[in-house]
Amino acid sequence: MSVSHRFPWKFVIGTLIILAALILLVVPALQMGAQYYLTVDEVLADPERYQQEIVRISGAVIGESILWDGNAGVLAFSIANVPADLDQIEADGGFQASLHAAANDPNRTRLNVRYEGAPPDLLQDEVQAILTGRLDASGIFMADEILLKCPSRYQDESPQG
Repeated sequence: MSVSHRFPWKFVIGTLIILAALILLVVPALQMGAQYYLTVDEVLADPERYQQEIVRISGAVIGESILWDGNAGVLAFSIANVPADLDQIEADGGFQASLHAAANDPNRTRLNVRYEGAPPDLLQDEVQAILTGRLDASGIFMADEILLKCPSRYQDESPQG
């Protein structure tokens, strides 16, 4: 009565397949989370690249640019560049002051945004908008998703982006 013990190849191969699948799912998610968003200046420095890939961008909403076409369901507005440099934000007097400066400085780089859908409740002047989408060929940012941060949360606070 000889019992032969065979190497569990099926178990090893199954484990390797599961590990490979986990790596393929986790690594891209970690890379995406590593860079929360780009600035307007960073996107406009390489517009061809951002016509090819989906990107997350942040900027200060310019209130006077907000246009809502209820019949077409299209929202259009502009955002101004907010620096990503924490030292610059501190020099501006904090993040709320940096948003104010960006929205009111006509010399800051601006980007036109188009979004198909209802305007978010918090959409107003000097709010930080974090947008997901891509540039079109004419340089308009076609947003698929809009996240607006409540301005009252910025008092005495620096960004975490």
